[in-house]
Amino acid sequence: SILAALSHDVRTPLTALVGLADSLTLIRPPLPDDARETAAAIREQAARLSGMVTNLLDMARLASGKIKPRKEWQLLEEVAGAAVQLLGQALAGHCVSIDLPAAMPLIEFDAVLVERVFCNLLENAAKYSAPGTSIAITAEVDGRFVHVSIADEGRGFPEGRHEELFGMFVRGEQESSAPGTGLGLAICRSIVEAHGGAIRAENRQGGGARVTFTLPLGSPPEIEEEPESDSFSAAPHG
Repeated sequence: SILAALSHDVRTPLTALVGLADSLTLIRPPLPDDARETAAAIREQAARLSGMVTNLLDMARLASGKIKPRKEWQLLEEVAGAAVQLLGQALAGHCVSIDLPAAMPLIEFDAVLVERVFCNLLENAAKYSAPGTSIAITAEVDGRFVHVSIADEGRGFPEGRHEELFGMFVRGEQESSAPGTGLGLAICRSIVEAHGGAIRAENRQGGGARVTFTLPLGSPPEIEEEPESDSFSAAPHG
């Protein structure tokens, strides 16, 4: 209840800050370069703080059971692509690829929540890997589940703490300069488990980290083909 009350009072001015900073960068005649850089920095920090507030609220709602997945049959590729587009600048320094099977079936899930999973995992991958490195989204169908992985070429996870990292307010590096509240992976786990799946973290051979989550395949509806219309020749008008 406290978080819900604070959310309105905190998020409203944050939204205003982002909008005002945007307007400063678009003003005509343009601001001097140093002022434009300051406006861009204000926008970035306000947007980052807004993301932290959103994560706190989401975690509170998930923990209280107030968020229930609204499942619909979806194309996984569309949701993954939407997450990449949404992050925009946060992924600008990385080469992000999406490689899904051509015959990937429809999957029943809440697109908004699963998009949040993609966003949190992609943001982590970008945050803890050097600019210019690659981030790969892959998936494979195995039995009754689809296994979705986000892999990077960063430092990897601390040894022996792979499971611990999914706890609330737990960060991989306690003294890291990278911003964050330690809630991203906890939110991902809550969302994935609410869908009947599981999530795990591991280090890749040769360097980098990989997080893999599963979603049940279910029985997707059959798409009926539209019947072909009968062709006919129209009589010429007299």
